[in-house]
Amino acid sequence: MLKRKHSEMNAAERVAQLLKDYRVVIFSKSYCPFCVKVKALFDSLHVEYKALELDLIGEDGVAIQQTLFEKTKQKTVPNVFVNGKHVGGCDATIQAHQDGRLAELLSGVQYDYDLIVIGGGSGGLAASKEAASFGKKVAVCDFVVPSPQGTTWGLGGTCVNVGCIPKKLMHKAAIIGEDLKDARAFGWDVPEQVVHNWTNMVDEIQNYVKSLNFGYRKVLKENTVTYLNAYAQFVDAHTVKVTDKKNNVQHITARDFIIAVGGRPRYPDIPGAKEYGITSDDLFSLKYHPGKCLIVGASYIALECAGFLHAVGIDCTIMVRSILLRGFDQQLAEMIGDHMMGHGMKFIRPCVPTKIEKISDGEPGFGKMDSGEIVEGEYNTILFAVGRSACTHNIGLDNIGVKLNPSNGKIIVDKEERTSVNNIYAIGDVIDGKLELTPVAIQAGKLLAQRLYKNQTVLTDYVNVPTTVFTPLEYGFVGVSEEDAVASYGKDDIEVYHSFYQPLEYALTDRDNNKCYGKLVCVKSKGERVVGFHVLGPNAGEVTQGFALGVKLGAKKSDFADLIGIHPTTAEVGLHKDSG
Repeated sequence: MLKRKHSEMNAAERVAQLLKDYRVVIFSKSYCPFCVKVKALFDSLHVEYKALELDLIGEDGVAIQQTLFEKTKQKTVPNVFVNGKHVGGCDATIQAHQDGRLAELLSGVQYDYDLIVIGGGSGGLAASKEAASFGKKVAVCDFVVPSPQGTTWGLGGTCVNVGCIPKKLMHKAAIIGEDLKDARAFGWDVPEQVVHNWTNMVDEIQNYVKSLNFGYRKVLKENTVTYLNAYAQFVDAHTVKVTDKKNNVQHITARDFIIAVGGRPRYPDIPGAKEYGITSDDLFSLKYHPGKCLIVGASYIALECAGFLHAVGIDCTIMVRSILLRGFDQQLAEMIGDHMMGHGMKFIRPCVPTKIEKISDGEPGFGKMDSGEIVEGEYNTILFAVGRSACTHNIGLDNIGVKLNPSNGKIIVDKEERTSVNNIYAIGDVIDGKLELTPVAIQAGKLLAQRLYKNQTVLTDYVNVPTTVFTPLEYGFVGVSEEDAVASYGKDDIEVYHSFYQPLEYALTDRDNNKCYGKLVCVKSKGERVVGFHVLGPNAGEVTQGFALGVKLGAKKSDFADLIGIHPTTAEVGLHKDSG
């Protein structure tokens, strides 16, 4: 059979044949300076290439450029291919040369995927979808190791399954309970005794979570991302061993990796903790009513769980080792604790558990004071919320030399989220020294994919990220605590403005008067620039989100004072100078 000449083929056939016939093909235009620059790069590497000057072949050039656009979504020249793989334009080709991908393409190294993401949480999913949108071949490996109590879940990570989503829905259940108490004051004929059904709440929440799991799998499929429900372990810098739940093993390779495995709750190193205790990994799908409950810890997870458990009628005690909400503004933290105690929640403080024993089914419990005073108690459920550990200990990082912080096991990355291994990156809760927040991981994942595959340069901004603690009295903040402001700028350079306030929603009820609170922390030498915004009250997250933009853009106290508020809202509260 005779081989047709290129000139006798249509545009699509001609492009396909060129990619088959030549190791390097540059679709170019003779007058384009960027094309000249790319050709000079290959000349300097002593690599032969086929350059097709589209402006010199008439209408065929127009047809070929249209075919290239349909194939690569790139409208411009140069359009570079190596060993049949699309590299991109001038900037993308130079970047590929700088990070070593061009050399790999030239050598003929073939990987199963352009990118493998290890971890199917919010950050990993965001990165995978973004990379796939640029035409990259992407896989996501996600496998949930069961908790000591056997709890597992689907795609979506901590936030979706055992974190933000079910937590906020249980917090909403608590708010509804409080609203029912207030309803009579607003004219609703509500029975004096309203009973909460734990099982019904859990079933509804889990049904919603499962719908999210299904939705994430569907989105990955729609974006042509391969989903592997398998545990990934590094063999070398480009290879992972993946093991599914049936112990089927395969090895897959990729040019780049993103580690987004997050963390899991820690257990105290005491007898009986893992045998008889649970964590937030288990609480949100707990099939039975928790009964009398002890929560060990003073983190936001501990206080949030205690808050909604108490609000739905559960006898709840909180065991605290030292301070509440370490790392948060301590004035606000103590106000949260006072509010919770004022509403019937019991605190054992300072205290740590030393032993958990099973008395009978569902009734373990034992604690010991730091001072030596013994405190014993019997509980149906003991929930540990004493911190989280990064899931880095058994994924083969020691095989490839990824550096960890030895004090916490988290991955050390540079400003571009690159690890100590050039083609391996990490995002989210697993990286050292960054915020453990879902929106941060999502943003980091998207921007990382754009830097890797779209020649972008924008880095994740980890400064002035707003957040909210969903305790019974919500606490929203952005910026720094008063303690951190004093440490950074000195006490004499800090001015604090604050105010108690009463939400209008409380006006007809017997809710606490003037327990809600707002505080601005300002730096005097910077024209009273606001470096810390703190609010304690209903809908604190919604309030904080808006003001966060002002803090991020460098707003001053005078800007806050000049802003006309929406009336009547909690967000309009005036923040006056602290005279104390």
